[in-house]
Amino acid sequence: MLAGATVLSGCSADPVETKKAEASTDKYRNFYQIFVNSFCDSNGDKTGDLKGIISQLDYLNDGDPNSGDDLGIDGLWLTPIMPSKSYHKYDVENYYDIDPDFGTLEDFDELVKECHERGINIIIDLVLNHISYNNPLFQQAVTEVSEGNLDGAAKYFEIHKSDYFSDDTQVVRLSDGYVCEANFSQDMPEWDLNSEKTREEFTKIAKFWLEERKVDGFRLDACKFFQNKTVDGTEFLKWFYDTCKGIKEDVYMVGEDWTEDSDIQDLYKSGIDSLFSFKFAQNTGQIVGNMNTMQGATFAKKLKAYEGKMRESNPNAINAYFLSNHDQVRIANALQSKGLDFEKFAANVYMLMPGNSFTYYGEEIGTKAESNSNDAYYRTAMVFDSNNLPSINVGNIGSTIEPPVNGGVKQQLADKNSLLNHYRRLIKVKNQNPAIARGEITDLADFGDKEIAAYYNEYDGKKLMIVHNFNGKEAKQLEITAEMLENPEIAADLSTVEATRAELKNGKLTLPPHGSVVLETKAS
Repeated sequence: MLAGATVLSGCSADPVETKKAEASTDKYRNFYQIFVNSFCDSNGDKTGDLKGIISQLDYLNDGDPNSGDDLGIDGLWLTPIMPSKSYHKYDVENYYDIDPDFGTLEDFDELVKECHERGINIIIDLVLNHISYNNPLFQQAVTEVSEGNLDGAAKYFEIHKSDYFSDDTQVVRLSDGYVCEANFSQDMPEWDLNSEKTREEFTKIAKFWLEERKVDGFRLDACKFFQNKTVDGTEFLKWFYDTCKGIKEDVYMVGEDWTEDSDIQDLYKSGIDSLFSFKFAQNTGQIVGNMNTMQGATFAKKLKAYEGKMRESNPNAINAYFLSNHDQVRIANALQSKGLDFEKFAANVYMLMPGNSFTYYGEEIGTKAESNSNDAYYRTAMVFDSNNLPSINVGNIGSTIEPPVNGGVKQQLADKNSLLNHYRRLIKVKNQNPAIARGEITDLADFGDKEIAAYYNEYDGKKLMIVHNFNGKEAKQLEITAEMLENPEIAADLSTVEATRAELKNGKLTLPPHGSVVLETKAS
């Protein structure tokens, strides 16, 4: 073990600067989540919009994986864009249009076209669990139920006599003793996912967005609530995934279930591509938790076990890893006060895990939430220039925003050691080494040090060793034996502290504090 953090860079060439990156052509992507209301306002009405996203596409991806002038994002997830009276849009009033706050269908078509020209796949949030109370179809059901007609629009929804539900089930009260299940809010009644009428409608919705609007897939909201008294949530998800594959063979779908591993395993049996891995995210998840205790070896064991369980349910599972999202206090709130290296190292850990990474907009520049008293604080405006702060209204908090301590995009692009430039390097490394995302964790490497996480990723005949130093104060010297990795070399050094760099000489790897490396066998 080496004390301190002074492993100097030396003169050897940086492989990340010389190795060619390849654009993805499959479902493995570096996704970027955009809360549309808050990302970029193109017309000065204090609401983010589709044209605003288009104006910033070159920041996300300029179409050349080797230019070095962009973030490298090749997948976009847009939160709901369909008409709704709420600012979050998760209560959909019309599944076949764009909310006028965000633009028009023509604007959306232009966004999709521009994304595809840059090699960016675009997925949209699709809310299949519930609907807006103001949706015309539900309003028709309300009217028909009051007239004693339960065979019309009521067939689309979980409408029953009140004693059908348990006392703790939230419902919307209708007439004549009828109610509709409404788990999230009385403004958001539930679809009946077993209904043939509902499934016919969902098929039309899927065709509209996949065929006519050319989206690449969906993020499915609240999969946890697909399961209820009569609905088999996994069966429904399998039906919808298979239906979408029949419309677009290479459709990509990622679902949200924040509950137990066993529930996620059950949903993976549907064949869905991805489910979010909530247990590794947030300030209470496995990544931050093990960073705080410096238990790197424990983290590696938990990651390998999780990957194994999910692949048992679906051998083609592409786990979706992230640090925070629109429903959570931003990760910078937990890490920023500890130092920039903590933010960079957390990025290393989740971005180098197998599967798809999802970066929440602003995370790459260290955006914080000013408060945790309201979800809107997690969704404040993106800062492209901290000397010219945007004025975007979010929920009921107005345009309040705390600019990142190290500046917005403009300021961080000018700082080679910024968090933003670290994210750019990370994504470039992933595009240079396809096995990072696509590989299977076949084994752990044991260095006899509880602060080191090390595992093997194998894909298409390629074997990588990914090593993290969970100690943020002390460098480590590790012996890489031939039994571990034959003729090893550093494919990527992802040091997090300025003026430090990993070194590999004569089988001895010196890994800086909060440093990460990707090792491979030297090409003959």
